[in-house]
Amino acid sequence: MDRDLKPRRRSRSLTDEERKLWRAAMKDATPLKRGRKAEPAEGAPPPPASTQAAPASPISAASAAIFVPPPKPRPPAVPPPLGPLERRTSQKLARGQIEIEATIDLHGFSQERAHGALLEFIARSRGRGLRCVLVITGKGASPYARHTLHGSTFYEVPERQGVLRSAVPRWLGEAEFRLHVSGFQPAHPKHGGGGAFYLWLRKKR
Repeated sequence: MDRDLKPRRRSRSLTDEERKLWRAAMKDATPLKRGRKAEPAEGAPPPPASTQAAPASPISAASAAIFVPPPKPRPPAVPPPLGPLERRTSQKLARGQIEIEATIDLHGFSQERAHGALLEFIARSRGRGLRCVLVITGKGASPYARHTLHGSTFYEVPERQGVLRSAVPRWLGEAEFRLHVSGFQPAHPKHGGGGAFYLWLRKKR
């Protein structure tokens, strides 16, 4: 038998007198609440913060791995500039041999009203799939206005021209008009001559 082992003491049960004394001593005692952490004593240093970072959530890590930045917005497309018409088309227009599919007469319109009406007319005509339309502006009140069918500077000649006759070619160079119009040229005398223009519209998409 090992010498270091000591004989165990047998526990005995409390007597009735000892139980009465124990209950009397514990009568005013307040039991501690479970789960409540003991508050640090006043003046005691705060517990050291944990230096280990919290493990990343697997969901957030997966989301970061598959995150794709949104695409940058594309700049608006710039309509192509007005270009010369095909030679055969231009010749037929100059001879009045192409059928006019729609006509707008801007006589009596103010510049602001004529600008909006012309743009609406062109957009609507192109939406219908039309290609050749006629815009009548008038020659103005000048007695010297003449038909300049083959002149390259038909709206810059030194004449007292009508306001709209000078403004329409300028408007057609704007981006909102170039979106629908590919080219233009003065009309044949039977369609108004120097006071009207043929507009060749782009194909409907």
